[in-house]
Amino acid sequence: MPDPRIELIQLLTPRLERLSVDSIWARRASGLRRSLVKALEAEAGHRPLDPAHLDTLIERTFDILAKSAREIPDPARQLWGQIKGG
Repeated sequence: MPDPRIELIQLLTPRLERLSVDSIWARRASGLRRSLVKALEAEAGHRPLDPAHLDTLIERTFDILAKSAREIPDPARQLWGQIKGG
């Protein structure tokens, strides 16, 4: 039975690739993405993986994705600001 952590890492890795290069989180994400890819390669090579290390990578990924999402402009909020301000 495949490790669900690996399945989750397979879903999260491409999301880090899609961060805007203008994001302050993109640089941190690139290093983290490399670590995720190494974990996937280790799994493919049937090398043992430390579940605690995978958990840390997953938590860091969720953290960066959440923080980068806060940088995405909200058009509705911007429109509300325009209505309220002028």
